Amino acid sequence: MPLTLEIVTPEGRVYSETVDTVVLPTLQGEIGILPGHLPLLTQIEDGELRVQKGNTTESLACGRGFAEIAGDKISVLAEQAIDIAKIDEAAVENACRRAEAALAQKQNLSAEEAERLEGVVRFAYAQLDVKRRRRG
Repeated sequence: MPLTLEIVTPEGRVYSETVDTVVLPTLQGEIGILPGHLPLLTQIEDGELRVQKGNTTESLACGRGFAEIAGDKISVLAEQAIDIAKIDEAAVENACRRAEAALAQKQNLSAEEAERLEGVVRFAYAQLDVKRRRRG
């Protein structure tokens, strides 16, 4: 019996597929979801979300958010998510450098802007980590 996985960000639906298993990056570590999993609501952390479909494994870089497992449906609501094939390392590194430079000037930033920039840095490092690990 397959699982239905849906990943939604503020920009819209990023992923919607029928899959065999899912591994989520949670605050407590990675958790694997198989068909028949008990209902669960968990907070997810910046990191790699892995999807197994047959003999194929897909990886996505996922930002902070929440995942709900209900029956054989997994709903992920995340700040950001991107397939690793779409990650442009140079662009991510550049965005990270700009955000870190802006954070160095904290006295000129509101608390909301500092939090947003910290999120940019966290997600940038998550993207780079996932891309580089999967590249080999």
